[in-house]
Amino acid sequence: MAAAGGTRRGALLALLALLSLLALLALRAGQGGEGRAGSPRLPPGLLEELRQRQRDLRRLAAAAEGGQAEGAGLGCGDLRGATGGGVLGSGFTKVVQRAALPGGGGAVALKSVHGAGREVRQCEQRYGAPAGCRRLAAYKLLKEVALLQRLRHPGIVQLRGHCLDSGGDPGAGVTAVLELGAPLEMIQLLQTPWEERFKICLGLVKLLFYLAHSPLGSIVLLDFQPRQFVMVDGNLKVTDMDDASTEELSCKEDNDCTLDFPAKSFPLKCSSAGKCEGINEKKNLFNAYRYFFTYLLPHSAPPALQPFLSDILNATGDLRYGINETVTAFEKVLHLYKSGLYLQKRPLLLKEYIALKGFRTVEAEDYKCWPSYSHLGCLLSIHSPEEAAAICNSQSQCQSFILTQQRTWTGRPLASFQSSPTDLIPDANAVVYIKRSASSGKRL
Repeated sequence: MAAAGGTRRGALLALLALLSLLALLALRAGQGGEGRAGSPRLPPGLLEELRQRQRDLRRLAAAAEGGQAEGAGLGCGDLRGATGGGVLGSGFTKVVQRAALPGGGGAVALKSVHGAGREVRQCEQRYGAPAGCRRLAAYKLLKEVALLQRLRHPGIVQLRGHCLDSGGDPGAGVTAVLELGAPLEMIQLLQTPWEERFKICLGLVKLLFYLAHSPLGSIVLLDFQPRQFVMVDGNLKVTDMDDASTEELSCKEDNDCTLDFPAKSFPLKCSSAGKCEGINEKKNLFNAYRYFFTYLLPHSAPPALQPFLSDILNATGDLRYGINETVTAFEKVLHLYKSGLYLQKRPLLLKEYIALKGFRTVEAEDYKCWPSYSHLGCLLSIHSPEEAAAICNSQSQCQSFILTQQRTWTGRPLASFQSSPTDLIPDANAVVYIKRSASSGKRL
């Protein structure tokens, strides 16, 4: 209990530090424009944009009060002596750089305001106030820090800390320290085994479930695209939260609640509270369908699972499923896959193989199959040796297969299929299965 209380106090102190900086920015904006004696006041339009973003942050602070959140973590002092590793990416508002922390602290991603980004440049064109425009962009990064302090989920990139440098230009002196991830490459994902692509979609569904029921209320990702995600240790994580919103669309009647996409529109209900019912949840879910499920779910899936996957695609594509029903449908597919219940009844073929326990073959490049876990050969996920025997019989090149202790994320073993038995070497954790026809006349 004491530790939990300390965590909450640390989080609130960190949030108060954010709000103190906001107050400083607002004061300087109102009194001296760019924060220097004699400088012109900021244009009214820019001042109003700054105040609007400050109000958004204060709403987040009010929503977070009283709940558990992550403490401050790494600070400015921890970044001194960090060595750069180049730019990982840049966008409309921010730039992300790789850095190695001193003292063996590991590699992190440092996110800061992108001074040459489109948001700052377009703001400068409108208002002619460079420092004020960088300050405006910094509010979005501060909002992201505040959200990441409050939202903790395996599908959200981990905030390891932040630095607020109020010296010089306070509006641009904001740095978020995040766990390091790799940019999401959809083309590479399409070439991975179906089980790995299903894992990506399942992780995304669990994230959307959390966002629909988050401590801050239902959250929508307004800029929902693959580029907003990264891969961390094989897991999909959203890394950009500055365009997330906890506000649901206000309405007076049902006609105010049409959810529009480029190719489809969905009529929703206006609740008695004057909000469009479930609009945030449904927007997230349809974006997951059109950017992820459509490409990653159906291709090369086990034939017996394809009807279940088609149901998921149709129901999410028409928004007949909410996030609760979608999670249930994914969990059903996962259960069928892990249990082997999806396997169709077929003749028992393992009896056609000789099993040599305690051996494996010498690793060598062999025939390839798709989609394989290895680029050097045919390495596939199986439920049992019987399923491996059926796969081997279906491939004209296959004469043997090997099972070791390698497992996928579902706990299923990996089988290596080979065109001919090669030299055997002892391995207490392996079993070699060789077709009886292939072993005839060979000395084993």
